[in-house]
Amino acid sequence: MCHLPHTILTIIFDFDGVLTDDRVWVDQDGREMVSCSRRDGLAFDILHQIGINLFILSTEKNPVVAQRAQKLGTPCIQGKKDKAAALLELAQEKNIDLSQALYVGNDINDIPAMELCGRSSCPSDAHPEVQKRSTFVLRTPGGQGVAREILEDILKINVLDEWKKINFAPQTI
Repeated sequence: MCHLPHTILTIIFDFDGVLTDDRVWVDQDGREMVSCSRRDGLAFDILHQIGINLFILSTEKNPVVAQRAQKLGTPCIQGKKDKAAALLELAQEKNIDLSQALYVGNDINDIPAMELCGRSSCPSDAHPEVQKRSTFVLRTPGGQGVAREILEDILKINVLDEWKKINFAPQTI
């Protein structure tokens, strides 16, 4: 693992409003669709590659959240109204030092979980109370590349260099 600024070893992402733009489309059969940024997909690939533990924690229990988490290769905890309790349970189960964790949330229900972590962050369009309590307020709005900005601007990871390592690493036989 490379040297990480701020000793961030784990990142916990809220889903709606962080990895999405907080809007939902519902079809006539009740199926929901959301919009996510492809920039975050590459960011998750690199975050996994450099050894960051990643999790998605969502109040909603929805197949769209599970599908996106699966595509990102990231464990997803869903249907948790009390995110702080869910985070404490996760930390105990996975032996996570929350002082070395970054929580990324956008709404007031994220505040108790944010306050448990050593660092917190929010998209630029997060609720004002969340912005006040965040260690880092991003320039990026939810659903527009939040994970990518964290990778590049908070962790100071050179995306091009890491992408080359992933895609052009010598193959062993």
